[in-house]
Amino acid sequence: MSLVDTENSLGLTESGVETPGEAAAERKGKKKKKTAGLLWWFAITWLSLIVLLVIIADLLPAEYDRPIGDSNLSPFQAWPEFLGTDYLGRSTLSRIAAGARTSLIVSTVPIVSGVVIGGLLGLTAAYFRGIAETVIDIFADALLAFPPLLLLLMLSSVLTPPSVWTITLGLSVLTIPGFYRLTKANAIAQSKREYVVVAKAMGAKPGRIMFKELMPNTVATIMSYAVIVMAIMIVAEGSLSFLGVGVPDPEPSWGGMVYKAKDSLEDYPAQVFVPCGVLFLTVFSLNVIGDRLRAKFDVRDSNL
Repeated sequence: MSLVDTENSLGLTESGVETPGEAAAERKGKKKKKTAGLLWWFAITWLSLIVLLVIIADLLPAEYDRPIGDSNLSPFQAWPEFLGTDYLGRSTLSRIAAGARTSLIVSTVPIVSGVVIGGLLGLTAAYFRGIAETVIDIFADALLAFPPLLLLLMLSSVLTPPSVWTITLGLSVLTIPGFYRLTKANAIAQSKREYVVVAKAMGAKPGRIMFKELMPNTVATIMSYAVIVMAIMIVAEGSLSFLGVGVPDPEPSWGGMVYKAKDSLEDYPAQVFVPCGVLFLTVFSLNVIGDRLRAKFDVRDSNL
């Protein structure tokens, strides 16, 4: 083994000593990677628990819409009042589980709607350009012109009585412009690549180019963005429920539970902190996963 190989194996610089800056940078990189891994697995574990709650929501011994004991019980006392009871004596655990089902609906259905409608519009505008792009841009800009919360409040007041599906419809409208712009930008970038030029030269029809060539190369970016938008949808539903125009009682939602218990925060803080904690950890986990997926599919950082 040469002297240079020996120095490299020992982590030495040309002068024979590892500089403090290099050592600190290496330790920082390892620590950052380890922290990111812990956050990733925490997020996966927490979201798996939420999905499990959705699955077993109807199997819990206490029903979410019926009193099971005394009102305002503190958490961690007895089963099935594991997380306490609300002001009517209903099980907080059962309502958290049923609220998870509500959050799953209002976060996935708008995402699917945004991906399908916004994606189709984005592919159409990116391929045909010209008048088609101008018309679709005007439609997307018109939707973006409304403040999101104001638009949701308007839809909630018009689509009466409010329910999970009316809220979901309003959130679906909000997701279309974002997915349209993202799909369009990625499709335009891909349309200049060689494989698209060759497909056009070979006489491929527009449908084949859009769905066989452009769409597969935009899916990764769209999916990483969709996870982050799911978190935004959950927060939006929680905001509407907290304002009293969301999912009506007795159908539970995490924001609605906070809204109903906000006046008793000083006397029974657990009724507010438990649903707030679940909401926070869910949104946090979705953001962590979305960020890691974005980093994975980013050509500048391919390490998950």
